[in-house]
Amino acid sequence: MTVTLNHTIVPAVDHRRAARFFASVMGLPELPPAGRDGHFAPVRVNDSLTLDFMAVPEPEGHHLAFDVDPETFDAILARLEAAGVPYGSDPTEPDNGRTDHPLCPRGLFFTDEAGNLYEVMSPA
Repeated sequence: MTVTLNHTIVPAVDHRRAARFFASVMGLPELPPAGRDGHFAPVRVNDSLTLDFMAVPEPEGHHLAFDVDPETFDAILARLEAAGVPYGSDPTEPDNGRTDHPLCPRGLFFTDEAGNLYEVMSPA
């Protein structure tokens, strides 16, 4: 059997707001609340992966990186710009407004209020 990641928990200040933010930027579907008393706000990333946002008292940001095709990258970039969300080409400067990623032709980083650092990389 191939090993695949089924889900991971993403720390959040407000789990529903964090899930809505991530889903809206990435163009992904939010799922109904899950877990005991709806303490997870899941976002379906693909057929095998769900991110379960969970509110925690003192969230420590995680780094999550995504490979996307050029069209998806363009759509994510457009949504970030339309929403006024800062982005950048360097994890230490996720607000420099650039997409000249050091590891791929185009890439960017953006953060959420819990300090999660999202990385989006495109081959062209």
